[in-house]
Amino acid sequence: MTGSVIHIETDEHYRQEIQKHMGKVIVVDYFATWCGPCVRIAPTFSQLAAKHKDSVFLKVDVDKCKDTAELQGISAMPTFHVYKSSTKLDELRGADPVALERMVEKHCTGASADQGGAPGGYIDLNQFIDMSKSECLNESDDHTFKGALKEEEGRLESDCDEQLLLTLAFNQPVRIHSIALRGPDDGRSPKSVKLFINQTAIDFDSAERGVAVQELTLTKDDNAEGALIPLKYVKFQNVVSLTLYVRDNHAGDEVTVINYVGIVGQPRDKTEMKDFKRVSGQKGEVHG
Repeated sequence: MTGSVIHIETDEHYRQEIQKHMGKVIVVDYFATWCGPCVRIAPTFSQLAAKHKDSVFLKVDVDKCKDTAELQGISAMPTFHVYKSSTKLDELRGADPVALERMVEKHCTGASADQGGAPGGYIDLNQFIDMSKSECLNESDDHTFKGALKEEEGRLESDCDEQLLLTLAFNQPVRIHSIALRGPDDGRSPKSVKLFINQTAIDFDSAERGVAVQELTLTKDDNAEGALIPLKYVKFQNVVSLTLYVRDNHAGDEVTVINYVGIVGQPRDKTEMKDFKRVSGQKGEVHG
């Protein structure tokens, strides 16, 4: 990529560019030529495109691409969307250069712009975790689960014994393809793990007795490399919350350590390319 902005003037051209760059982060500026704020923020958009050459930047003229604008729910200009693997990751309405730069930096820098080992068509779902509704039972005061949700930021440690009960709530329904549970090479990494979904109230006793959606027995290599562990995908198609019950670790130590928890999949509202085919005679208006 040259880092230049691709100007889109037809719905077909938009479909082609989305399909062509399916594996990349795509930032789209939905604008109108008569829109003053659109004109003012255009230089900022171009500067961001020049800076983030590994991502794709599209400018879509909503008056020339009415089907696309209608499908994407564009009702005000400018509107900016961020996509990856046909999934909308973020949205910004209005000509706020600071907010635009912040959004682009979030998704186009470092791990967010990289596939991070995720299989084709899937993305890192940690960005959809609602921290206010997530919790971990038996976590230490100094090393909580929040530190284990981002690469290289911290770790999760158990407190009173080796068990952990981690519940991750998502801000929208998701499909989970695989998970990663990276741990230290001293044997304190997770060994036996039970997975539950959409549990409103679960404690250690119910987790121990309950029937899990899937049970995992991890190897030290799984933990050391942080390899993605495929799940029974058909059973994880409508997940609002994921609970991981860690029963023990490889060393039989009283402290279990998790350096990183990664969830890979896709939101249920993932945009499919087939949705771009408009039914004849049902063309909507972009502007009210």
